[in-house]
Amino acid sequence: MEEERLLDLAVQYKNESFLGRYIPLEDLEKFIADFPSTQKSVLGESVLGLPIHQLNFGEGSIKVLMWSQMHGNETTTTKALIDFIGFLQSDSAEAKEILSKISFRFILMLNPDGAKKYTRKNANDVDLNRDAQRCSQPESKVFKKLYTEFQPDYCFNLHDQRTLFGVGEPAKPATVSFLAPAFNEDRDVDESRITAMQLIVYMNISLQKIIPNQVGRYDDGFNLNCVGDTLQNLGIPTVLFEAGHFKGDYNREETRKLILIALIKSTWGLSTKTYKNTDYQEYFKIPENKKCFYDVILRNAEKRDADLAIQYKETLIDNKISFVPFLETLGNLEAYMGHQEMDVSGKKLLLNRQENLSEIAEIQEISLDGKECLVNLTKA
Repeated sequence: MEEERLLDLAVQYKNESFLGRYIPLEDLEKFIADFPSTQKSVLGESVLGLPIHQLNFGEGSIKVLMWSQMHGNETTTTKALIDFIGFLQSDSAEAKEILSKISFRFILMLNPDGAKKYTRKNANDVDLNRDAQRCSQPESKVFKKLYTEFQPDYCFNLHDQRTLFGVGEPAKPATVSFLAPAFNEDRDVDESRITAMQLIVYMNISLQKIIPNQVGRYDDGFNLNCVGDTLQNLGIPTVLFEAGHFKGDYNREETRKLILIALIKSTWGLSTKTYKNTDYQEYFKIPENKKCFYDVILRNAEKRDADLAIQYKETLIDNKISFVPFLETLGNLEAYMGHQEMDVSGKKLLLNRQENLSEIAEIQEISLDGKECLVNLTKA
């Protein structure tokens, strides 16, 4: 499938009812309510008794399981899945081909308690992506029951990653990252992992033409408590998707489009088997993510011989996410880049008109005016 066609589909099937970084369960349930009973079910409940919904599409022999918001504050791939469902419901020839070959199971929000509060962990303060072996949480039990009964041929594990990740040299934001998880401590390569690598290479070929040098490879350190590692250990080809930062796109609408493109391309490859034409060793040529970005860097602060790094904290306020800036660190930051950079050399840096930075945490305003750089802060 050509990149021009992928871009056209991604724009055409964006669901404008879901925008921004916060998705209330109530809005998701309104979306699910429109589907017939044969295409939806409630798999179980969260710690706080919220429903965990499943949607199913397709009638093919290839079985694909996808899930998002295992971490409640990672919503970009949920939006992309909603868009992907819109694509599957369309009259396009590509959608009809995919649905004729693949049977899908989708969980749009595996962690509804965390999603409601916009937190990574569930209501018991457990990271569900570290609970794959113990299955101590109701959400983990629901998920294990699903994949045990469904017996998927392929699994797509959908996440967001923070803005601090970059890729390449010189670094660009890691806008989309992938991982074919390891299945053992030695990170060996078997048939299942080769399949995951081929799928990633297949998606990367298209993404490189759209966002050159902005696709990363996630660290493959083995941890059997992680869901992807567990599934790969069971012999199920599993791909981790990480939706990252695109310059200026803090609401991740551009990244959402790119994840949708990856979903369409990969499932087209599965349905047509064209992904098998890729060389899995090309996977290792995708550069690995590195932590090399801050949201804002103030360079060359006068009389401090330092750069100041600022990170935005995603804060839920009135059902919307606000990006609240915090002072992360200060010092020699030559090895780092800022998604936004300001050169404050030659300006007097006023930090709440104080000299003591040790208690400063939250930045309310940054203003460059004349010979002064006023940074209004509140104490931690």
